[in-house]
Amino acid sequence: MKTEKTPRKYALTGALILNGHEDMEAVAGKAILISGDTIEDIVNENETGDGYEKIDLNGRYVMPGLINMHVHLAGNGKPQKKQRDNEKLVNLIFSVPFGATAAHYLVSSYAGYELLSGVTTVRTVGGLRDLDTRVRDEINSGSRVGPRILAANEGITVPQGHMAGSVAIAANNIDEAVQMVRSRAAQKVDLVKIMITGGVMDAKEKGVPGEMKMDPAMIKAVCDEAHKLGFKVAAHVESPQGVKAALENGVDSIEHGAKMDDDMIRLFKETGAFLITTLSPALPYALFDRSVSNASEVEQYNGKVVFDGIIECSKQALANGIPVGLGNDVGCPWVSQYDFWRELVYFHKYVGVSNAFALYTATLGNARLAGIGNITGSIDAGKKAELIVTENNPLEDLNALRNISMVIKDGNVIRDPEVKRKKIVDQELDKFTK
Repeated sequence: MKTEKTPRKYALTGALILNGHEDMEAVAGKAILISGDTIEDIVNENETGDGYEKIDLNGRYVMPGLINMHVHLAGNGKPQKKQRDNEKLVNLIFSVPFGATAAHYLVSSYAGYELLSGVTTVRTVGGLRDLDTRVRDEINSGSRVGPRILAANEGITVPQGHMAGSVAIAANNIDEAVQMVRSRAAQKVDLVKIMITGGVMDAKEKGVPGEMKMDPAMIKAVCDEAHKLGFKVAAHVESPQGVKAALENGVDSIEHGAKMDDDMIRLFKETGAFLITTLSPALPYALFDRSVSNASEVEQYNGKVVFDGIIECSKQALANGIPVGLGNDVGCPWVSQYDFWRELVYFHKYVGVSNAFALYTATLGNARLAGIGNITGSIDAGKKAELIVTENNPLEDLNALRNISMVIKDGNVIRDPEVKRKKIVDQELDKFTK
């Protein structure tokens, strides 16, 4: 990998441009003029004018950087043979100064992996302490190269709730939950994350991966306080009961989802909430042989319940005009910080959308849902020059996104970015991206 600071003004030529809009198609014969970190104009290649250093892309494809809407920067996605005590591990890490320093290093490194894989914006929805906002601020100040980070820091959960003690902190009562929202505001987060239901890994019986954990009164109190302070609320939800409780009490986005009935569809439309589809974390539990996933029979069963529920929820949302975004719940077992491209493939393969719609969803669609559609997500004059380049056309095959040949962000050009891949992850997941 070679990173260089780009000249103040330069022109990308010789490219096939995919602009990120829903009707995108590969356009040749145009040059993208960039001034600093901003797209100045898109012109005919013979009209670039003087004063631009040309970067000839030699027939490769250029498109907006990907936007990953559901990220946990503290995890590396390493497959596990058995569940570990995450709360105990986090307490151990932060019990010594070196541990806190190491955690900061890992979070910033994993953010870097996202950028190297073509993800130029991440939305974090549960992290360690205030590390997400700290790394965000380092990137924004120019002291670190990385993706744009929309950060939630630690999620809010309940005792024995989803991710309690690791990337979420348990509130014992409503007053504590409201105070946690205020604490996040003091950390200058970009959004608030709550854990309403359980998940695949913390369910003890078959058929209850999304059992209710957070009381509706607490959901409402958190949402009311967050909205008063100017923050949207994202909610971990993996059951119909959870989706309904979330929408009835003010949640702005449903993360994961579950099969919907007519009442839930009505609530989505009335509230204007959106869905973030995350197929990557449940897929190994649902579709792998247990000898590979190391899942118990209960985990495999519940993984299938969640996987099928997310697929059905996504299909129902799209059929009913409910906005859908994409994230891959990176940090879960088998979900690496450099593999967001797989989520687009799964969206196409299992939900049935076109390649173009998957690309639009992961770029301009996600940008609009995140509230930054006027800044990034498409190749348009005036927007940030946050771009990726591939050898092959992702409109024809989304696997083209696996190998990124160039990333441009914040005036930096990263040529031939590389990350160290996990062989076993590629070996098993590649069976599902064909």
